Amino acid sequence: MAIDRARTALAQVFFQRCFYLFVAVLSLIMVVLLLEPTPRGRIMLNVANLLVVVAAVAAVGRTQLSFVIALLLAVPTLFFQVIAIDGGESRFLLHSWAFGAVLYASTIAYLLRYVFQRDVMTADKLYGAAAAYLMLGVLWGYLYAIANHLQPGSFAFGGTVAAPLLGDLLYFSLTTLTSTGFGDAVPLLRYARALCVLEQLVGALFLAILIARLAGVYPPGREHAGT
Repeated sequence: MAIDRARTALAQVFFQRCFYLFVAVLSLIMVVLLLEPTPRGRIMLNVANLLVVVAAVAAVGRTQLSFVIALLLAVPTLFFQVIAIDGGESRFLLHSWAFGAVLYASTIAYLLRYVFQRDVMTADKLYGAAAAYLMLGVLWGYLYAIANHLQPGSFAFGGTVAAPLLGDLLYFSLTTLTSTGFGDAVPLLRYARALCVLEQLVGALFLAILIARLAGVYPPGREHAGT
């Protein structure tokens, strides 16, 4: 079948799937944070987002069903993003954020299931855990963008209530996830605050559970007889 051939081709290109996904997500974060919202910047953002989507489909699509689900989420994510850039309508961006959030959530769920399998911890699994952690930050960036679109004025940056860009919200998301908030960005409305608290809890639990998983891989050695 065509789906099986496409899944096999992606697996051959992205043979270290979680590593490439980690690099793609890290690159996307840097692009979003560093580039200005110019036409050239938007093109580079789309290229970086495309790499993340392809890497996510490759990482998730280890079975035919998961490959189809990831593909069905990835296509509208990119489609609505391209339309939003050409047409400039915010409702298309909202659709893109929504599909992107679902794609990221599905990818994170798959990665966690893969990482926490009762097998030997491999380098690929460690990259999978790192990619999942970064994707949590991007996922909440999408959620903050959706919340601010539905309720304008949900956030204040530098003491001023304004319409933040996705890069601003991603910056706020990553500082919240890592509990390093610098105080220059704060949630104002109830739903934004709830999302912020939820991200802090998820980030802390993620690290705690991952450390427990790594500790369980290497049980303490038995004491030598007579010691």
